[in-house]
Amino acid sequence: MAHEDKNYQQKDLKRDQSVLEIKQKLELIHKDVKRMIENSNQEYLNLMLENLKKDFLNCITGYASADIEKSLERGMVDKCPMRDTCKSKFTGLLEENTNLLRCGNAPEESIKDNKTVLNGLKEEAPFQKCEACFSEVYDLFDRQVKLMRSLQVYRSSGDKKEDIKEISDEKIVKDVLEPLSNRQRLQILRSTATQTRTFSSLSEITGLRGGNLLFHIQKLLDGGMIIQRHERGDYMITQKGYKLLNLLVEAKKVLNE
Repeated sequence: MAHEDKNYQQKDLKRDQSVLEIKQKLELIHKDVKRMIENSNQEYLNLMLENLKKDFLNCITGYASADIEKSLERGMVDKCPMRDTCKSKFTGLLEENTNLLRCGNAPEESIKDNKTVLNGLKEEAPFQKCEACFSEVYDLFDRQVKLMRSLQVYRSSGDKKEDIKEISDEKIVKDVLEPLSNRQRLQILRSTATQTRTFSSLSEITGLRGGNLLFHIQKLLDGGMIIQRHERGDYMITQKGYKLLNLLVEAKKVLNE
């Protein structure tokens, strides 16, 4: 018993060290974000966002792997001749899910295949007490899938149908369609996608002056598609604005089909 307590203390210590490492990474991320705002070149922005995503997924994956070890160690039946063999199989299967999480893409077919393998293992279970172990594994599996959903790494066909039903007409019109339903506003958004723009340069691009230009800029600011770096500073595109531009590119491809 004392030996087990020592093992748990060591694992808790490792988790504390992991937390410290995550805090250090978050500090670096914070510095990178500040640098990203100062240097708004779109290529740099994309690179930084991709690196942030990788760092974040690596941190989350580390916790997911630690959760597998901790949960199986505490949740599986102790006195069983198949314990080590089953634990190895369960760990391998669950680690496949964490690898999908690390890659940032979990195809629905892959999740279904892993669930099918788990169901097959349960059907071959030789003992009645195996139910306790499989209950723990299924719980772990479901937690992993929920984590993937929350991070938008995994989406099932059923999720897409639900998303369509949940579209808010008022919000889409106000936050997306209305801000983009103007030629000059599209020009402003497109021009800020490659570099920051001054009020004067936007005036030259759109042919608008004074209050007329300010009206259209304010529409994009209110919609969260562009931001002003500081009072009377340059304007730059936001991640939301950039994503919506990419959606418009895809929409153009559909219209040309």
